[in-house]
Amino acid sequence: MTESDAEAAGKLELSILIPVCNEEESIAPLFDKICDAMQDFGKPWELIIVDDGSTDATLVNVRKEFARPGLDLRIVEFQRNFGKAAGLQAGIDVARGRLLVTLDGDLQNDPYDIPRMVAVLEERGLDLLCGWRKARQDGLVLRLIPSWFANRLIRKITGVHIHDYGCGLKLYRTDILRQIRILGGMHRFIPAWIATVVPTSRIGEMVVNHYPRQFGESKYGISRTFRVFLDLLSVLFFMRFRQRPAQFFGSIGLVFGAVCSLMFLYLAWAKFVLGQDIGTRPMFITAVMLFIASVQMITTGIVAEMLARMQVGETNYIVRSIHGRDD
Repeated sequence: MTESDAEAAGKLELSILIPVCNEEESIAPLFDKICDAMQDFGKPWELIIVDDGSTDATLVNVRKEFARPGLDLRIVEFQRNFGKAAGLQAGIDVARGRLLVTLDGDLQNDPYDIPRMVAVLEERGLDLLCGWRKARQDGLVLRLIPSWFANRLIRKITGVHIHDYGCGLKLYRTDILRQIRILGGMHRFIPAWIATVVPTSRIGEMVVNHYPRQFGESKYGISRTFRVFLDLLSVLFFMRFRQRPAQFFGSIGLVFGAVCSLMFLYLAWAKFVLGQDIGTRPMFITAVMLFIASVQMITTGIVAEMLARMQVGETNYIVRSIHGRDD
């Protein structure tokens, strides 16, 4: 952040971050609800809209909201569509509030929950408060059932017991959120990533309202469920072995090495004691392949260990421009 941004960050209590893509009909009612919900908040707040390469009138409709009196609005315009994770990260990078809340731009989340969440987060001393759509208004087969299985699996593997990982309504302490980077489709696992920098006792949840989609179409389908399982493998690796990848790859290499050693011992006994020919045996070829794999896994672990000690900044989006009231 620039010096002026840092000064503003000291004055702003809350940043409201909303990534949008082709939500032209939702913009006006969304702004109405947010301004109405925050009118009694009592502390300075800002609204950040990240336009993720919309191809309809979404950006035009958002820019019209600069005329709304007293609204501290900033718009981050992407050069093309980069996905929700990139939209969230871009908004986090420019946010100036001490706290940051995210919600979806499709009117399914309720902005009136935001002040309540701020009060709960401060009262319980949390770093992350997740919304729980207990009465979720989505399709049973394509959304609710896959989501139930995915949430259960994520809780089991990550150890972070949140009922609704997919809820877009989440409240963070901004300085804690900036200690992680949201890449790829990893926005679904933000509570797990936060758990790598704070104790799970500082991550909580509360029941929030949820409404049926009024305009447009959902950006997610059943295929998302399969991507979640693949991404979960990455989360599991980074949570357990990010600081020690040599243990992960090395353990596999040692197992392969132990198995091929036993095979070589048996083949040596068959060759020199029993006098059998082992050159064309499948076991001999398998043992050689396991030996090569063992060496590769151990050396991969060493290389990964070296890379883990290198700090490399990553940016997963391109900003065309940032609009403010005076721009």
